[in-house]
Amino acid sequence: MNSPDEVMALAVRALDDKKARDITVLKTRDLTVLSDYFVICTAGSTTHIKTLADEVDRVLKERGEPQVRVEGYRSGGWILADFGCVTVHIFLKELRDFYGLERLWSDAPEVDVTPLLAVGAGV
Repeated sequence: MNSPDEVMALAVRALDDKKARDITVLKTRDLTVLSDYFVICTAGSTTHIKTLADEVDRVLKERGEPQVRVEGYRSGGWILADFGCVTVHIFLKELRDFYGLERLWSDAPEVDVTPLLAVGAGV
């Protein structure tokens, strides 16, 4: 079993590998029982959203973290992928701006993901 920190890092790397934009991680552990982390990112198209969701699902499933549920996969503008301790939100830019999860969860500390990204890892 992976720790919540490991699951979050795997999700961020998977999203980064498939060119997700503006990846933000909020540490929600002390604020809600829903999950320890919200991983939020932006995709360039509905096809890109599905590609990102599929990649996160594949990577986490390979590491023994099956998806608990997924919402929005067929609707296109926002996918929520729940992995228990980590919830991944993949948005089109206009919907991310509209829903403003970072504003709604402004009490949650933001995690510095730079070390997890390809540019931060020196790749």
